[in-house]
Amino acid sequence: MTIENQTARLAGFLYLTVILTGLFSLMYVPSQLIVREDPALTFHNISSSVQLFRLGIAGSMLCYIAFTLLPLVLYRLLKDVNGTYAKLMVILALISVPISFINLQNKFSVLTIIEGAGYLKTLNAEQLQSQVMFLLNTYNKGILIVQIFWGLWLFPFGYLVYKSGFLPKILGVCLMLGCLGYVVNVFSRTVVPDFSDYTIADYITLPASIGEIGICLWLLVMGVKNKKIGPVPID
Repeated sequence: MTIENQTARLAGFLYLTVILTGLFSLMYVPSQLIVREDPALTFHNISSSVQLFRLGIAGSMLCYIAFTLLPLVLYRLLKDVNGTYAKLMVILALISVPISFINLQNKFSVLTIIEGAGYLKTLNAEQLQSQVMFLLNTYNKGILIVQIFWGLWLFPFGYLVYKSGFLPKILGVCLMLGCLGYVVNVFSRTVVPDFSDYTIADYITLPASIGEIGICLWLLVMGVKNKKIGPVPID
């Protein structure tokens, strides 16, 4: 196996780690524990399944660690296509990591409330439930902010995939469209309070999902056979 294929497979593995841990922590765990319209039930669910909530936090940490390494590995693979775009891809991806980790503090604060810290005994049940929902909503707003960079890095990444000559162009197009979808989604949810009620809200990030899952599987299974680099990169 060539060094390029080893790099591609490593990138595919890291991408798969990001996808699986992201699905677990951002979709599965909340679907099992959080009921937006019912603070009491949400409090009860988390209290009775604290370990699952903790696993969700741990999953997020693994996701962000893998996402720190992913653009660095992709840079090694794609820097000869266009050095400037490769650097931009890394910068935009890495900006999201500290924001994501800081945002996790909201979930640790939920744990503090759920596990009944002594200084919280002066608060009644309704107040505690309200605090938990406030922290969870604040966490979701943080995710909305970080989605800007989850989207922006996809444009230079998609461009590099499209121009590479050794990765499918259609996946590059999907990634670039995914950037647009993420950005539109963030601003729409910020400006239009009930944007999530619109049908388009369920599909606007679909190109990103197709592009990211597709490139993940391609790198993991196919690698970069017949890799050919043309002119010297523009830095």
